[in-house]
Amino acid sequence: MAVVQHTSNDISLLARLMRAEAEGDGQLGMLMVGNVGVNRVLGNCLDFEGLRTIQQMVFQSPGGFEATQKGYFYQAARAQDKRLAERTLKGERFHPASNALWFFQPAGACPAQWYNQWNTGRFKAHCFFSPTESVCPNVY
Repeated sequence: MAVVQHTSNDISLLARLMRAEAEGDGQLGMLMVGNVGVNRVLGNCLDFEGLRTIQQMVFQSPGGFEATQKGYFYQAARAQDKRLAERTLKGERFHPASNALWFFQPAGACPAQWYNQWNTGRFKAHCFFSPTESVCPNVY
């Protein structure tokens, strides 16, 4: 059962985002980007209040994903990437992105906080940051 309502177009859109943001981190890294996207739709908190769809989340501006400004994002979604997107839409979560709303790729070590949210860990190139449960209970 899906944790976020979606269409087949949403699956492709999320798959393209996951690939464009984290293909270099492999399938697990891409799944974690999917977690962040799903959490932003579920969260309805902080910078993500009012986001109710995958499309709104992917193209949120300001505050959205840098990948949507690059040509690589606009390639067709591959079947393998769609399968990964479906897993996150069904609620599979992967630490350190389980409850994360943000991630980025720093030049060095992960900072303890980013956008006033605590670092929950690093996976390969990306650091993940989660709100507290009291601030954003819908992602827990």
